[in-house]
Amino acid sequence: MKGSLNKDSGEKVIWDQMRSSTGNPLPGPGSQSSRATPKLLVWLILFVSVTYIVYTLKLVSTSRAACDDVDDPFSTPRHITTTTSLLANTNNNNNNVTEDRTAQILRLEPEPEPEKTDVKHIAFGIAASAKLWAQRKNYIKLWYKPDSMRGVVWLDRGVANRSGEGLPPLKISGDTSGFGYTNKQGHRSAIRISRIVSETLRLGLKDVRWFVMGDDDTVFVTDNLVRVLRKYDHTQYYYIGSLSESHLQNIFFSYGMAYGGGGFAISYPLAEALSKMQDRCIQRYPGLYGSDDRMQACMAELGVPLTKELGFHQYDVYGNLFGLLAAHPVAPLVTLHHLDVVEPIFPNVTRVQALQQLMVPVKLDSAGIMQQSICYDKSKSWTISVSWGFAVQIFRGVFSPREMEMPSRTFLNWYRRADFTAYAFNTRPVSRNPCQKPFVFYLSKAKFNSTMNTTFSEYVQHRVPHPLCKWKMADPARFEKVEVYKKPDPQLWNRVSSFQEL
Repeated sequence: MKGSLNKDSGEKVIWDQMRSSTGNPLPGPGSQSSRATPKLLVWLILFVSVTYIVYTLKLVSTSRAACDDVDDPFSTPRHITTTTSLLANTNNNNNNVTEDRTAQILRLEPEPEPEKTDVKHIAFGIAASAKLWAQRKNYIKLWYKPDSMRGVVWLDRGVANRSGEGLPPLKISGDTSGFGYTNKQGHRSAIRISRIVSETLRLGLKDVRWFVMGDDDTVFVTDNLVRVLRKYDHTQYYYIGSLSESHLQNIFFSYGMAYGGGGFAISYPLAEALSKMQDRCIQRYPGLYGSDDRMQACMAELGVPLTKELGFHQYDVYGNLFGLLAAHPVAPLVTLHHLDVVEPIFPNVTRVQALQQLMVPVKLDSAGIMQQSICYDKSKSWTISVSWGFAVQIFRGVFSPREMEMPSRTFLNWYRRADFTAYAFNTRPVSRNPCQKPFVFYLSKAKFNSTMNTTFSEYVQHRVPHPLCKWKMADPARFEKVEVYKKPDPQLWNRVSSFQEL
């Protein structure tokens, strides 16, 4: 047995030597060397893993801080701290100054408000004829101020012109003989007039926001024109004006058309678009009557509707404008037209003198001109209507505001055979009751008291025969004049616009 055991042990040694690559005997399972090797490998792997994790965390932390400072627009405190610390490393003695300068650089300055539209942003294009120029230029002198306004009078041919008259420059309209005109009731000068906006644009006037068209017998209240245009964005397409007072006129032409005599305004971008296509547009409408409907036809092709403003007045009526002016709509008075056709707005003076008289209160309070106030005297049972800057009426009896705000028919329709149903607005008849005929007091003078910040206007009774009234009540005939005290309110229409937008 013993010999056999020794023999087996020797064979095992030989086999172990053959399995070893070096020829040395391999360590046995119970040796120290076999136990140390796995521990070393574990420590090595653990060391490498920890090192990798630490390095990765440091890299991620650094990248996040850099991204936060650059990309996060709401991390202002961190950005200020970082910038301050960097500057402080450069100069430790200027920490406070650096913080102030950094905060000043990072502070967002508010954007300046855009400049409000003013009269300097308006270019007027005035249609005139050489035949009537000597007479109608006096209307232009009433409102045009060459020192602060820009405009051009477009004529069909040359006229004698004297410098220093306070008028806009005079120019001759371009040749329109190549355009077709087939309307037998009109005049081909309508083509020339319809191109005035485009011709004014091509003059290249700087800083223009609006082109405003009118006739030589159109009188503008320019302060109110500016108030109206300020409501609109001049960078968009706008075509602003008003209709005729005659329903038949609006039917024959269009309820979507601005009447040129009453004046209309076109924004600069729309004028640019119009100038590029107007001549081709005009060629497509040879049968139209006037310049206004040609302009509206081109607006329709451009897809721009009329924006109506009640203060532009065509006044397609005859006779006395008193009823219309004494019950002016709640809107700023912008224009008056057809002044050669109607009677003077004040009695016993010429048309130009009457308008000169109107311009006195216009200069004092343009926002309030013609605005109606309705009052009542209970003790006398009177109704009093004040159209500021124009006239005061005293009625016996009590009339509702609904009645008083309707114009009385002191005027005739543009179509003389038409009756009161041919107006484009409500009217009321002149009372046939002798006791309800109004006593009218016209403006005689107006002035401004700077100490009291108040306007004073005086209205003197217009003496005309009154029929006998048998009512037993106070008689307004014994009053010679009416005095009205009013504080100017330049912001009146700004508040009205804000209220209408709610």
